[in-house]
Amino acid sequence: MNAVTPIRTAAEQSLISAYAALRAAGAPAPSVEDLRAQGYSRFEASGLPHRRVEDWKYTDLRAMMREAKPLAQAADASTLLAAKVAVGNIPRIGGSRLVMVDGFYSPELSDTGTLPDGVKVTPLSSAIVGRPEIASRLAGSAAAQANAAFALNAAFLTDGLVIEIAAGTNVGHVLDLISITSAGEARLINTRVLVLVGEGASAGIVETHVGPAGTDYQKNVVLQVVVGDGATLEHGRRQIEGNEALHLATLDADIGADAHFDTLTLTTGAAVSRSQLFTRFVGENSKATLRGVTMLRGRQHADTSLLMDHAVPHCESRELYKHILDNEAHGVFQGKIIVQPEAQKTDGRMMSQTIMLAEGPAMDNKPELEIFADDVACAHGCTCGELDADLMFYLKARGIPHKEAEALLVEAFAREAIEDFGEGPLGVVEELREAMLTTILDWMRARG
Repeated sequence: MNAVTPIRTAAEQSLISAYAALRAAGAPAPSVEDLRAQGYSRFEASGLPHRRVEDWKYTDLRAMMREAKPLAQAADASTLLAAKVAVGNIPRIGGSRLVMVDGFYSPELSDTGTLPDGVKVTPLSSAIVGRPEIASRLAGSAAAQANAAFALNAAFLTDGLVIEIAAGTNVGHVLDLISITSAGEARLINTRVLVLVGEGASAGIVETHVGPAGTDYQKNVVLQVVVGDGATLEHGRRQIEGNEALHLATLDADIGADAHFDTLTLTTGAAVSRSQLFTRFVGENSKATLRGVTMLRGRQHADTSLLMDHAVPHCESRELYKHILDNEAHGVFQGKIIVQPEAQKTDGRMMSQTIMLAEGPAMDNKPELEIFADDVACAHGCTCGELDADLMFYLKARGIPHKEAEALLVEAFAREAIEDFGEGPLGVVEELREAMLTTILDWMRARG
């Protein structure tokens, strides 16, 4: 039988050529070359995902990514100077700022002098040399390895960060991680961040992803998290990319025993974006809270896809995602809770809620439960509708203009997912909550 040769799209051909050039240039360590080869092998076998791939049914990346941009290179002096100005315009959250420009760590723009004892930040290209345990973590979970965006990130693995929180360390402020795309020619930015939270430690990290408007750059980022036994990690994420960008983000998290992981994502940017979360309980008596607010206008497309894997007993998970859609925007929520046979006494609840501000938007919801244990309490649901007409009438009858009344109701709707974020030891996360609520109000005011 003759071998079947797949037909490659222009984007796939460009990615194949880019990988060949990257491989010829060499890798900083053999383990990096191995990770790249594994990721490329998975990509080569399946290509870019399309609507016939169930997990990508609503986000046809093969159609949406018609061309692949050239791989980004480390920024030169003039680019760093421009990035410094842009970073300076982003309000600081927390006490230590870490900056990546076009996917490469920039110590010149970072402020690591205020890092507390017990916190170590190392460029990925350096951290992986001679440390097989780092390479092992970077390989990712089985669910992540099967994912096309994660495979592509591995294939082009170049730089990023390793953030290590020593056991017992209580980080008194949030680590402010800025990932900025420089202006100029559109590029493909690829970066990886690994966060290791030691036993009994507590920390908070805020990611902010920004880039220039009017440029159709592409970004594929991965954050891998290991929360040790008895540890707490509060993770915030703001995706405010440029209006023509394509943004792919993957969170891959392992949660140990008696641990707490809380993540909150605000999405307002990019023409096309997908945020995917693979979260697993690997120790008993732990809690995870996954939540997000997505606000779309024009013809924006945003996809949130999550997998919550209850692999051990006595764990609790909560997933709450809010969507506010205007004009002809398209929102997607795909959420799955898996309860393994040994995961008795599981408590898992998932909800997706959407408000339509016009008649043109579309929302696809696909909540799922896969339960293989019998002593559990699990539920899921989704709602979709308009702003409450009675509440609008109540506010307008008291002299509040129509646009302001809309903004008040939308803020109240989104606040449910934001206001109780960060119940752990980091009081400074109040800054993140306020920053997100300000972004929501600014988005509403910009509607005109």
